Amino acid sequence: MKTRIFLGICVSALFLLSGCGGKNPFGIEEIVQESESAYTCTYDGVKHDYILDLPEATKNAPLVVMLHGYGNTAESFRSMVHFEDDAVPCGYGVVYVTGAPAPNDATASTGWNSGLGNEGNKDVDFLVELTKYLQREYGFDKKRTFAVGFSNGGFMTHRLAMEAADTYTAAVSVAGMMPQQIWENANGQNDISFFQITGEKDDVVPKDRDGSAKFAKSPAIETVMEYLAESAGLTEVETAEIGKASELLKYTKAGDKKQVWHLWVKDGRHSWPDEAITGIDVNALILEFLDTQK
Repeated sequence: MKTRIFLGICVSALFLLSGCGGKNPFGIEEIVQESESAYTCTYDGVKHDYILDLPEATKNAPLVVMLHGYGNTAESFRSMVHFEDDAVPCGYGVVYVTGAPAPNDATASTGWNSGLGNEGNKDVDFLVELTKYLQREYGFDKKRTFAVGFSNGGFMTHRLAMEAADTYTAAVSVAGMMPQQIWENANGQNDISFFQITGEKDDVVPKDRDGSAKFAKSPAIETVMEYLAESAGLTEVETAEIGKASELLKYTKAGDKKQVWHLWVKDGRHSWPDEAITGIDVNALILEFLDTQK
């Protein structure tokens, strides 16, 4: 049975106490519980769905917002990576969220307005407001709220790093890049940790090492990662070989929990790396990165 939660009505007393006069301060117009962990919601007239996996205790627990690739959904992304299987037992909350088609393109599929596609949707605002709602509803730790994205979802985490670092303290991009539009308006200084996972043979992400950046409008991923480290004040660099000859770079600074990591996946393509092929448990590595933010 579906359970409808009309925010501003069923919980109006909560909002009245905050001085909102019954109006939902998060901008989420309605949440409908479809099943034990599946919900739909509406923001700015656009319908989204999300799947929420909760740890035993949510008070002060970290939260990870998972963003799928273009044409996918929360459900398909969850079925592909099952990040919750590794994260929830470690005390993390995990929410997979479905994007929406571009409003003025009848041929568009579900995705994110990362600055490269699905223009017109207020996805930065939506994700921030949904995250704030979940923080308040379940008591998640505002200082340990993270975004993880794949492909188009990875493009979106680059945008969130530039425009929503006051909500997300760290972001992870798997096979993502920073779109030119976001790069042109990049911050002079950043206070966010970032982990980029790039396949050496990814034909979508522009790279200096294979010359593909010469033919791309968006910046080389090496340039972006150096910028993220420098703009966060990270001055120490270490390199290690992991898995089957993949390379992990870590930018850090003594006494500062901010970190920037960049994993080059040996012979990797535009995909979520497969442990059987790469020798790398990507879910565990992402959690290792997020654990540095404690």
